Amino acid sequence: MKISTEQLPQQLKRGLAPLYTVFGDEPLLALEATDRIRAAARDGGHSEREVLTAEQHFDWSQLRMSGQSQSLFAARRILELRIPNGKPGVEGGKALQDFCAQLPIDTITLIYLPAIDRRTRKGAWFEALEAAGVMIEAKQIARGALPAWLAGRLKAQEQTADEETLEFVADKVEGNLLAAYQEVQKLALLFPAGKLSFDQVKEAVLDVARFDVFDLGEIVLSGDARHLARVLDGLQGEGAAPPLVLWAITEEIRAVGRVLAGLAAGRPLDSLWREARIWGARQNLMQRHINRFTQPQIEAALLHAAQIDRIIKGLARGDAWDELLQLGLRFARQ
Repeated sequence: MKISTEQLPQQLKRGLAPLYTVFGDEPLLALEATDRIRAAARDGGHSEREVLTAEQHFDWSQLRMSGQSQSLFAARRILELRIPNGKPGVEGGKALQDFCAQLPIDTITLIYLPAIDRRTRKGAWFEALEAAGVMIEAKQIARGALPAWLAGRLKAQEQTADEETLEFVADKVEGNLLAAYQEVQKLALLFPAGKLSFDQVKEAVLDVARFDVFDLGEIVLSGDARHLARVLDGLQGEGAAPPLVLWAITEEIRAVGRVLAGLAAGRPLDSLWREARIWGARQNLMQRHINRFTQPQIEAALLHAAQIDRIIKGLARGDAWDELLQLGLRFARQ
């Protein structure tokens, strides 16, 4: 069974599962999830804890022996297995499948993995983990969902803020959820329960945003000009390489072009998504915005991208970062 980190508290209230697997690319949410599982296990009488870390040259027989061993001093325990690179290999994959087939009694097993790519999720060992227990994915909080997430965290400490204030904080902590968590906690220390004013929050919150060049495609697709300008400015300040930024934007433009061409030819969307390698949230985003784009617009943007490439290489005059912004603004919502 697969659930989100938000669904975990309710699942734990219904009773402990024998196996939990936590994975994902948001460290704060993964850490909170594992802490909740440990706390629930301790409350359930699992007082002994054993931790295994499957790094290079790990002996996977340790997992089997740990599963078979019984403590002399405690009837119930927590067995943790950490796989830092998320790749157990052939031997580890087989060991995990065998372990799932016969889970140890009186034991809560907690397996921690990093972000797992689409191909690895189809592996037999990963599917065995999902089938044998509860799988929790710690997904990154998208920029659009960040104000609501902040509001929920403020509510938990009996504070509130208006939409403008939440958007301000979201801008300052974008891409850095751990910093967002710390800033919210700081507000609880600085101000009493109740509604926070914009001036209070502005004075207290630092600019700790981090930007990822691989988010640019979705930002261009959404057409949010303000967000695009902020992220490009942040990437420039962080020293991001212009060729990589150009590639990220251009790949999204090409993907939109492929989908438009397929739709014009009367092809079904499902096959177009697969060919363009568009899945999940990005697929939903493109489906909402695809009608804003035209094939001539795509062709003009690709010519513009080629000109920016010449500027980056020193073969044409111009400011590459300014042109990258102009390229993205071609797709801004009107």
